[in-house]
Amino acid sequence: MKTKLILLVTLLTSLAFAHEGVELGPNGGRILEFSDNETLHGEVTVKGDQFHIAVLDKDMKPVTMDKQSLTATTGDRAKPVKLEVTKDAKGFVLPVVKPGEWLILRYKDHADAKAITARFEYNTAICEECKNAEWLCKCKPDGEKKS
Repeated sequence: MKTKLILLVTLLTSLAFAHEGVELGPNGGRILEFSDNETLHGEVTVKGDQFHIAVLDKDMKPVTMDKQSLTATTGDRAKPVKLEVTKDAKGFVLPVVKPGEWLILRYKDHADAKAITARFEYNTAICEECKNAEWLCKCKPDGEKKS
């Protein structure tokens, strides 16, 4: 019993202090995959109270916006909230979710395409090492750091 308790406390402690170590794009935003073969990406940045999601190709260059669509949800899994998404020349714009909430995106390249789901937790806690918000943390995950 004591061993199980120590193991549980150790596991929870390591999860609490883990860095996200995410891929960042050319504009300093978080990269999400919008394809099955890493040829299309979404770069999420925040301006004011809105997420801006630029659609980028495999070389991280902007994609011409045409027939693409995006839906976004957040909130509790039992009662998800659909967010209003607008499209502009660079990508998509939607309201920022509350800190600690998950943003679930469903991207389609055209109307008949299979939807690609991307998600991340909007963790605004500041990383002590790189000084970025955890959702934009540049640090490698703890398991990948060199000693």
